[in-house]
Amino acid sequence: MTSALYSHSVPVFKQMLTALKTILSQTSEHVTAKAIEPDALLQARLFPDMFPLLKQVQIAADFSRGVSARLAGVDVPVYEGQEKNFSDLDALLTQTLAFLDSLSAAQFEGKESSEIVLRPGTPKEKKLSGQTYLAHYGLPQFFFHVTTAYDILRHNGMAVGKRDYMGAY
Repeated sequence: MTSALYSHSVPVFKQMLTALKTILSQTSEHVTAKAIEPDALLQARLFPDMFPLLKQVQIAADFSRGVSARLAGVDVPVYEGQEKNFSDLDALLTQTLAFLDSLSAAQFEGKESSEIVLRPGTPKEKKLSGQTYLAHYGLPQFFFHVTTAYDILRHNGMAVGKRDYMGAY
């Protein structure tokens, strides 16, 4: 039987990141076809105090890697966060999906009660079980950033809908 932690993390992350990758590819084609400055969308925000599209995608990828790695008990892969254009974001998502593909369900077995420490050694340190970490922290954070990326594009006129957001499942 496959670990519930695996089933509720890696395949979900892969589905949503693949959909986001497709939407960003469509957006890249759109800005080229319409001669729109790419930064008009890459730096677009829903509100001035929110991160722009570029950062939303980076954070979504970071959460998918970090949550999966911590639950699997492997080192969290670190990327520089130097993406500047749609091609860079595509490469980031490709690398992230490859990392997720490298994880097996067996690595998640029995990790429901494993202790996950957030912000270790700081006043904001928090200790969570693997199950709580995924369900109440990791997935909500991930979905917030994927949804915000989608919303930024939709708000800026991209003709994408729920089917695009959900991807193949």
